Amino acid sequence: MTTSTTPDFAAALRPGPDTVDLTNDFTGRTAVVTGGASGIGNAIARALAARGARVAIVDVRADGATTAAADLPAAGLPAGFGCDVTDETSVARTVADVVAHFGRVDVLVNCAGIAALAPADELSAETWSRTIDVNLTGTFRVAQAVGRHMLAAGYGRVVNIASQAAHVGIDGHAAYCASKAGVIGLTRVLALEWGGRGVTVNTVSPTVVLTDLGRAAWANENGIRHQDEIPTGRFATPDEIAAAVLFLAGESSAMVNGADLRVDGGFTIR
Repeated sequence: MTTSTTPDFAAALRPGPDTVDLTNDFTGRTAVVTGGASGIGNAIARALAARGARVAIVDVRADGATTAAADLPAAGLPAGFGCDVTDETSVARTVADVVAHFGRVDVLVNCAGIAALAPADELSAETWSRTIDVNLTGTFRVAQAVGRHMLAAGYGRVVNIASQAAHVGIDGHAAYCASKAGVIGLTRVLALEWGGRGVTVNTVSPTVVLTDLGRAAWANENGIRHQDEIPTGRFATPDEIAAAVLFLAGESSAMVNGADLRVDGGFTIR
């Protein structure tokens, strides 16, 4: 005689956390921010440090990284590191130095990037290659090197800075649009491969951000027209991008994986 057993499906459901931390407290966490010496990256580094994170500012300008780190809240025990994200050896050395200094990496924000603009029919091969190498391949290099440590630890938050230009075509932005669209594609694959191993990977896609460079580039007729195309009627501030990153880098976003958070005032909904 055989007996049948009814599967206990309820017992097979994997539980989530009993509570969700809504405080955005990064005390005890180590965060790496590439491109952190200025602009959006620096706003992100400051926001993380202000909430208790130990921040490693990574920038192609080593002196700028050191100076920016020294300006962060001392309680965060910050440090600056020079790194060229287009150089695999430089990335490997920098990540090793960060881990040696802090002992771990819990959060990675890939913010290093360039915007070299030209009409597609005039865009040089050198400019195309440089843009892809910094914005897309550089993001991959750092994510891969840091991700290996996160996967070994069973925990990590990776936030890659993409752009509204990943979602729409913009005149003169052929290389930039392609690179940022690639960042979103890369992020989805990393999220798929790493999500079950404790590491979430997401993107933030800003509109024009009023950093010093942003103000200089868009304080003209084109800027006024573009601003008027945004439903909220203005560009973003660096702190508004930092706020989005804080959410994706924190505990409350544990079920957000492979997502793109657009901070564009609604520009890309049209």
